[in-house]
Amino acid sequence: MVKDLLMQAYGAMRHNRRRTALTMLGMAWGIATVVLLLAYGAGFGRAIETIFANWGTRIIGVFPGRTSQQAGGQKAGTKIKFTIDDIDRIVNAAPLVHRITPMVEKQSTVSQDVRTYTLPINGVNPNMFQIQALHLGEGRLLNEADQMSRARVVVIGSEAKTKLFSGQYALGQFIRIDGISFQVVGVLSAHMQEGDDSVNKVIYIPFTTMGDLKDTHYLDGIWLDYEGNEFELVEHQVRGVLAQQYNFKPDDKRAIFVFNMMKQLKQFQIITTGLQILLAFIGTLTLGIGGVGLMNIMLVSVTQRTREIGVEKALGGRRRDILFQFLAEALAITFIGGICGIILAYAVSMGVGRLTFYSAIAKNAEAADIRLIIDPMIVMVATVILTFVGLISGMLPAIKASRLDPIEALRYE
Repeated sequence: MVKDLLMQAYGAMRHNRRRTALTMLGMAWGIATVVLLLAYGAGFGRAIETIFANWGTRIIGVFPGRTSQQAGGQKAGTKIKFTIDDIDRIVNAAPLVHRITPMVEKQSTVSQDVRTYTLPINGVNPNMFQIQALHLGEGRLLNEADQMSRARVVVIGSEAKTKLFSGQYALGQFIRIDGISFQVVGVLSAHMQEGDDSVNKVIYIPFTTMGDLKDTHYLDGIWLDYEGNEFELVEHQVRGVLAQQYNFKPDDKRAIFVFNMMKQLKQFQIITTGLQILLAFIGTLTLGIGGVGLMNIMLVSVTQRTREIGVEKALGGRRRDILFQFLAEALAITFIGGICGIILAYAVSMGVGRLTFYSAIAKNAEAADIRLIIDPMIVMVATVILTFVGLISGMLPAIKASRLDPIEALRYE
């Protein structure tokens, strides 16, 4: 039965080759558009995730501010000051915290030979590099031995190296920070950097050594990462313990500023999902144009083969046999066009390559550009849409053909 239907569909398509080819072209163009739009949406989502992963997704930064609500007998406007003891308080209150480091920063005069620049200095624990996903380019990172011995060693950003050493070998060399000599033990790989962002200019020194440059009793911030996906719970626990310590309301957003990377990522993921749905809808409308063309051609085919339908019915053909005959022809055109369209989409995606996105506004950001990578899920979704459009487009002409009166059909000229 199925073989007979396919053979009849093939014969009808072969009889009207030009018309069939043009209809298939319309379907191929439509499905290629659907696949490429879905691939663009997926590529946009991957680019956003890459941007956030550049900094580490399970990362939270906590920075002191001023209270905006009166609480615990303290007036609004009280300045919050973190101390090193807050590290232990957070660890005890938030069991999901994996790594945590205090941070003290300072803009200092840095010189090497005759070159002098004002660069940011960060005093941190060695685990800062894992928390912020900072990758080593040369040498080594800071370690616990440096921390314990208050070693005067530094790990410098890629741009800081360029400024201070101008292409020369930096490892083992000495630089002076506010007149104090430090040895370079590591150079970081270039990080994604927007505009005037100084991330690649930062010079990292052990937190204990930072006391030689600045009073470290009060912290400029705390960075941490955590296990699992309970980013809201971790933020709630951090706010709660600090609110209890410094007598402010936990919902006072100005008392402490909490930068929660996962919360930002989730917001962008909602935008990305909305964009993907919109692109799929636009693609479906485009494919629908090809479906209208298919429906029109099948209606013409029904009209031209009216007498043939009448003969089939006179010889005992049932309504469902006629229905499946024309529906099979429509689906055959749809799926052959769909296969050609998917092949075309793959060719276009490989030919286009990387589409400039984040690298247009940021340095070292080529990895966060959009790539039209067609994965199996995209093909599956496109196939579902194609099947839906093919069924709708082929069903109306097939129903019309199955309902023809055999006597009137035989009389048709």
